[in-house]
Amino acid sequence: MQFTAAQIALMINGKVEGNPSAAVGAFGKIEEATEGQLAFLSNPKYEEWLYQSSASIIIVNDAQELKQPVNATLIRVPDAYSAFAVLLSKYQEIVSQQLVGIQEPSYISKTAKLGEGIFVAAFCHIGEHVRIGKNVKLYPGVVIGDGTVLGDGVVLHAGVKIYHECILGNRVVIHAGTVIGGDGFGFAPQPDGSYSKIPQIGNVIIEDDVEIGSNTTIDRATMGSTIIHKGSKLDNLIQIAHNVEIGSNTVIAAQAGISGSAKVGNGVMIGGQVGTAGHIIIADGSKIAGQTGVTKSIKNPNKSHNGTPATEFTHSLRIQALTRSLPEMEKRLQELEKSIQQLLDEKAKG
Repeated sequence: MQFTAAQIALMINGKVEGNPSAAVGAFGKIEEATEGQLAFLSNPKYEEWLYQSSASIIIVNDAQELKQPVNATLIRVPDAYSAFAVLLSKYQEIVSQQLVGIQEPSYISKTAKLGEGIFVAAFCHIGEHVRIGKNVKLYPGVVIGDGTVLGDGVVLHAGVKIYHECILGNRVVIHAGTVIGGDGFGFAPQPDGSYSKIPQIGNVIIEDDVEIGSNTTIDRATMGSTIIHKGSKLDNLIQIAHNVEIGSNTVIAAQAGISGSAKVGNGVMIGGQVGTAGHIIIADGSKIAGQTGVTKSIKNPNKSHNGTPATEFTHSLRIQALTRSLPEMEKRLQELEKSIQQLLDEKAKG
């Protein structure tokens, strides 16, 4: 597909500086792009490439000053990075819309209801009484359990497994290998030391515009629902346990684990390898640094936390500073003890 600079400028509300008929059919990094490709510049560290790049079109910030002549046609926007992201999304949407139809072999229950514009790749399984909205894309190896509901514009990449009775809203994107609705980790200890499994009869609800990375697991609730609210973004390799509730527009980085029945607020940012205890609350707007261990509820909103157990960020930094000083403090203490002992010895002799 070819797009002119004029067409691209309309998509991102930009202003063309140069040839409005310049056309591109692919994307490239500014330091590597060739003729016929589009690039962008937002980081000043790469400004030298603006004058060397062979890209046909380059998106730049309105504030970008030209120190040398530029061969490419420029499109000026308030924020080049955001504009480029919008353009990539539109391009991906156009490409995705071309995928329509049902490939074989695949299994689709006769009781399933499929919306218009659906794409089902080979080796997919769609169970009994499943309801799927419009323009949904299911890539190879996707499994949809009985009674599950998918909203419009859902994209499930290769190997995604959605267990029975789960509900996904509109425009949910789930990447390869993720499992939604597996049993929560519920076992009751018995007098003889064994464990009896507690049936997990709830489900998982994922609201609109949520995106989930590869190989993440979200367990179904013991009763009720595990809920991921609208607009939240989850990275790869995350564990969300049973009956957890993740608030709207919360972001969680890779290898984090949220224990059972924890409630994470709206607009929370959770770094990589964070672990939380179960049955706690994390207040709206909290920022949890990577590798933090959250053992108790965080009740004050919009605070940053760090360390294990988690403490407010400034307090945590003071603790770290004191910890680094411990060897010197130990040395001074030993010298002080030695001096006191010498005084005591001299007094005893006197």
